[in-house]
Amino acid sequence: MEAFLASTVTVAIAEIGDKTQLLALLLAARFKNKTAIIVGITLSTLVNHFAAAWIGQFTVGLIDPQWTTYIVAISFFAIALWVLVPDKMDDDDNRFYKLGAFMATFILFFIAEMGDKTQVATVVLAAKYDALMLVVLGTTLGMLIANVPVVILGHLGAEKLPMKLIHRSCAVMFAALGVATLWY
Repeated sequence: MEAFLASTVTVAIAEIGDKTQLLALLLAARFKNKTAIIVGITLSTLVNHFAAAWIGQFTVGLIDPQWTTYIVAISFFAIALWVLVPDKMDDDDNRFYKLGAFMATFILFFIAEMGDKTQVATVVLAAKYDALMLVVLGTTLGMLIANVPVVILGHLGAEKLPMKLIHRSCAVMFAALGVATLWY
């Protein structure tokens, strides 16, 4: 259960202000079918984070357990620094819009998550907890917690969020995960 809760909270906080959250806002503005967008985000995240978690568990099996602890801890510290750099949206790729709300969301979210901090966090969380399905379900729920309100409510009040405080809090949380990894 710890793997599920840690994965959910970590990704939900890390996702705030992330480029995929900005993408959710763009898709919500473009398409009226909010359900299709939410289902697209859910399925895309499940596929993407399953692959990431599998890689995390596979690679941890190849490395000496003592080194694994250090690599996972260093990864958490690196992500802590990474979240301090604000995301910006890449060029809007509207060629996928003609595929409809679901397919556009599924494809664009999958692409946007490649190499994103939440995908890297999923790799590291799976390596740390050795609980593939709990990590995948937790990180997916975290993505939904952060993105569904954006899809439903749009940009209402988004500019009022204390982004610096959110990013700093997220960085502290990842650093704490790094320390906890070394401690236990």
